[in-house]
Amino acid sequence: MYTIILFYKYVHIDDPEALKKAQIELLKGLDMRGRMIVAKEGINGTFEGTTENTEKYMEIMKADPRFADIHWKKSPGTGDAFPRLSVKVRNEIVSLHLHENDFDPNEVTGVHLKPDELKQWYDEGREFYIVDMRNDYELKVGKFEGTIFPGLQNFRDLRERVVELENLKDKTVLTVCTGGVRCEKASGFLKKQGFNDVYQLDGGIVSYMEKYPGKDFKGSLYVFDNRITMHFNTPENLTIIGNCEKCNVPSERYVNCANLMCHRHFLVCRDCAPHNESAFCDTSCEEKWGAYKNSKANILNKV
Repeated sequence: MYTIILFYKYVHIDDPEALKKAQIELLKGLDMRGRMIVAKEGINGTFEGTTENTEKYMEIMKADPRFADIHWKKSPGTGDAFPRLSVKVRNEIVSLHLHENDFDPNEVTGVHLKPDELKQWYDEGREFYIVDMRNDYELKVGKFEGTIFPGLQNFRDLRERVVELENLKDKTVLTVCTGGVRCEKASGFLKKQGFNDVYQLDGGIVSYMEKYPGKDFKGSLYVFDNRITMHFNTPENLTIIGNCEKCNVPSERYVNCANLMCHRHFLVCRDCAPHNESAFCDTSCEEKWGAYKNSKANILNKV
């Protein structure tokens, strides 16, 4: 059996390169694959391995005082969720790109709201506003009812798109994202922008859906591995909210535009694009790619 783990921790890392090397050695020894970002501000990772080895990895990490209180999110694996192991050093563990205006989420962030508390908010009919901090393509297959979306194509867009949320400055705002790491920065950013009552969903959407499948969050959860989506309901109770961008039938099939100069991630059913190489996001992309290949072929023929 395989297990996928998702985790992060904002904590000062004195030597990110040294931690990177130690993590690669540890993960290779446990035959685990996946991705990790290491920065001076912390770590952000997701890996797959056998259930036995992922448990060993978590125990080793818990023995390090820096990572002892990580909130681990676990889900059943497939054995091929990730093609390789990648551990990289970056300036940030999520890219908001605030530069000199950056801040430590351990000092400024929204109040962590447990899944049980959110369910209570729903049951009590409390007035609050869910702001989804994921990218636009992630929301297409699943989101909370009544979600407010500031229109992010990338997380760093929040710097400019925060103006779309100005009317919520004196309201109760709850930020949500996949596993919680983006919300640490997003909720803190809202507070620094003058929002008065800011919360973040503790453990992210995945933690809420594990506890309350099919409640309040409709559809499936987009994930950044070969599964693409996570389903929490049984197949007979699954609601598909995504739609093929060509014919509008229900679909959760993501592909990348076959025009490599575009490569946009979008939804398309198999009837409209049976094979990935035939999946163009629009006719313009298909025409441009065809013209590019023809011009390249003509150049090669002249050589």
